[in-house]
Amino acid sequence: MKKARRALLGRSLKPVRIACINYAEESISGHEMAELTAALQKCYDKHFLPVWGYPVDLYVTRKPKPTDWQLVYFDDASHKNMLGRHELTHRGQPISKIFVKVLGDEPLSVAASHELFEMVLDPMANLWADKNPNTQYAYEVCDAVEEDSFRVGRFEMSNFVYPSWFEPFQHPRGTKFDHKGTLKEPFSMTEGGYVIKKVNGRKVIKAFGSPAKRRRFNSEDRRGHRSEFRDPQGKHHPGRRAAKKQG
Repeated sequence: MKKARRALLGRSLKPVRIACINYAEESISGHEMAELTAALQKCYDKHFLPVWGYPVDLYVTRKPKPTDWQLVYFDDASHKNMLGRHELTHRGQPISKIFVKVLGDEPLSVAASHELFEMVLDPMANLWADKNPNTQYAYEVCDAVEEDSFRVGRFEMSNFVYPSWFEPFQHPRGTKFDHKGTLKEPFSMTEGGYVIKKVNGRKVIKAFGSPAKRRRFNSEDRRGHRSEFRDPQGKHHPGRRAAKKQG
């Protein structure tokens, strides 16, 4: 257990190993999985790592090691292997899940990079940033710009916010708050974004960048996504607290 905790804390010069597991064979071939994983590593190293730090090593496998974090691809939230894949493995390591068949027009690489970036910055999905004494924002780095992307090679990758986005004070002119430079102040969002807020230390609410985004969000199947675990009223997968010996 000591090794697992060390890997989870993971804030060292040694990269955290992230096992990329494909249970969506109907949608993703082995070749596509290898190409996507290589593209995610390239994007992370070139764009995300210089801003946020925390090196990672992505690799494709079906048998993750006990100390691995996991990035797992499913067809949908009803996949038979979902029951053993919760927000943490039974060894306390974080998992992010991508549901391929429910993505619609969203590129798989955007969804995968979104989940990867957010898992690295908040492995336990339990961090909050204070905007003021009464309001905290979830430490999610892609939600506020969720429908924005940038290209790495032939792959589209999720936009993400910078550390300045979580800082509740006036910043110098020219400060970037997200990778694409779209946002102009902390805790803001695009029309296609949303945020999770905690009010007065208790009530968890979602705010949306536009009414259209709210409608799109409410029509999606969000079971199994890390952000839902912050919300007591969220759409949790029924197996979330079930099997302990898988993963």
